[in-house]
Amino acid sequence: MATETLFRIHLVLGYVAWLLCFGAYVWPWLKAMDRVEAHRAIATLHSFRFFGLVFILPGVVSPDLPAGFAVFAAWGDFATAVLAMLALLTVRVRLLFWPFVAAFNVVGTVDLVTNYYNAIQVGLPEHAGWLGAAYAIPIIYVPLLMITHVAAFSLLARPRASTDAVAPAGAG
Repeated sequence: MATETLFRIHLVLGYVAWLLCFGAYVWPWLKAMDRVEAHRAIATLHSFRFFGLVFILPGVVSPDLPAGFAVFAAWGDFATAVLAMLALLTVRVRLLFWPFVAAFNVVGTVDLVTNYYNAIQVGLPEHAGWLGAAYAIPIIYVPLLMITHVAAFSLLARPRASTDAVAPAGAG
């Protein structure tokens, strides 16, 4: 079977598996939570996106992995992780927390969409072996990241309670 076909099958099944898991377990749990805690849980997951720096780590990926893909993917993930960590650090200061929540979701979504575009442009599906040990990232991790961004935007679109603007004393 062609590398491109295997990569696409893996990618699609990564989304299917995570959507099944997310729909059965994670989404009902997030919807039932206080909106701050739900966004805090999503931010916690995204705070680990610093791991995307492996795309520029020699020995982990092939030296043939085009910089046009690797550099943007690595630093986009890093920026998203930092913004998610800032959201987590400011959870008690809602006037800072909400902008960081919005920022890490916008930056993270733009990063993932741009990475898909760049991957197609550089022929990554046909040369998935270039990813080396990082192959699992687009197959297992990226689908969950994209799904949680969609969930975060959905939760952000829901009406806020007036108590979300300022945290009560001792909250967080």
